[in-house]
Amino acid sequence: MANADHMQIRLAGETRPLEVKIEPDADWTADLARRLGALSIRKLKLLGRIAPEGAADWRLDGTLGATVVQPCVVTFAPVTTRLDVPVSRRYLADLPEPEPGAEIEMPDDDSVEALPATLDLGALIAETLALALPDFPRADGVDPVEMTVTEPDITPMTDEDAKPFAGLAGLRRKLSGEDGDDG
Repeated sequence: MANADHMQIRLAGETRPLEVKIEPDADWTADLARRLGALSIRKLKLLGRIAPEGAADWRLDGTLGATVVQPCVVTFAPVTTRLDVPVSRRYLADLPEPEPGAEIEMPDDDSVEALPATLDLGALIAETLALALPDFPRADGVDPVEMTVTEPDITPMTDEDAKPFAGLAGLRRKLSGEDGDDG
């Protein structure tokens, strides 16, 4: 088991690959579940390897596994999801810091980060899990809920309204007499 102190890796002075096996303790995992709005997290484990890449950069490759119980967005019944997510990060020593207020373009490679003085694997676990969780978990047998919201006295836009070519297809059928309407 690991607590937050055991999820920190200092890479300064290291030159060999390091095997990573993090299994956070129950208190840390319960706190993460609370922060993510989950009912519980079980079997949370990060397995991988962090290795030097070039003269000063590092690469982490691994898998984050977890069983997460979330409330159904419709019924609030518990929904269990098993996740096994690949994790890949490249930590670059010479990644330029953006200037304050400057526009920043999203990089093509979203696995690249600046090399930190201390690598916080707990933060990596939390981020990876947060991005992998289902946004709208549903209990078995629960159908999607349709909802329309608009200002008073305005007709809400429907899915059909958002499909402009569907109206043209209907007009085409009507003009060609295919819809069975004689008038």
